Amino acid sequence: MAAVAVSALAGASGAAAQQAVHATTGETHQQAAAAVTETAHRKAVHAKALGEQLLKFSRTGDEFAVRKLLAQGAPVNVQDADGNTPLLLATAENHIEVARSLILGGANVNTKNRMQDSAYLLAGARGRLEILRMTLSRGADLKSTNRYGGTALIPACERGHVETAKALMDAGVDVNHVNNLGWTCLIEAIVLANGGEPHQQIVRDVIKAGADVNLADKDGVTPLAHARQRGQREMVEILTAAGAR
Repeated sequence: MAAVAVSALAGASGAAAQQAVHATTGETHQQAAAAVTETAHRKAVHAKALGEQLLKFSRTGDEFAVRKLLAQGAPVNVQDADGNTPLLLATAENHIEVARSLILGGANVNTKNRMQDSAYLLAGARGRLEILRMTLSRGADLKSTNRYGGTALIPACERGHVETAKALMDAGVDVNHVNNLGWTCLIEAIVLANGGEPHQQIVRDVIKAGADVNLADKDGVTPLAHARQRGQREMVEILTAAGAR
């Protein structure tokens, strides 16, 4: 009987020891999981702080700070509340060297904000030629469109950015693309402009690039008719010489 009692006691002690081991192991796993979670949280907080700083200095044009933040691992494609990336902010302010550092750091040139602008589209619309060329060299989506359904070429033509428009045409942007208003880059260069020399040159260039001079708007009004309605004599001459009716 004594032997049985000793054996039972030993078994109980072993079970208790095993339970203690399991409990300790469970606590260790929980502690490890908590440590991993805490580390991940700290990294996320750190990345967020770096991202906010990157947005700030990209907007103000502090190239040194931008490069330093990128070297520290700041998320290059972070977006603010409006969806702007550091590259979009730098493009808006024409901070060329900041934009260069961001692009070399892996910035996506096609990411859009809430207004449906990307760095590529914005560079085209605002005539940021140097930045535009960088975006073109880094995979700019030539078929992407803005909130009006227009390519980068259409606002470039409308605003008289001669060299920017030419760069876009040379890159292969469709000169006959029609936006949501029913206008092409040729029509916008006439309708939303004053017929001055920059727009005359743009009209010459888009015609040379293959623009259809007789492609009317959604109301059936041709580029030539628009030019005549606005008294743009030089535009009428350019269009007529190109076969416009």
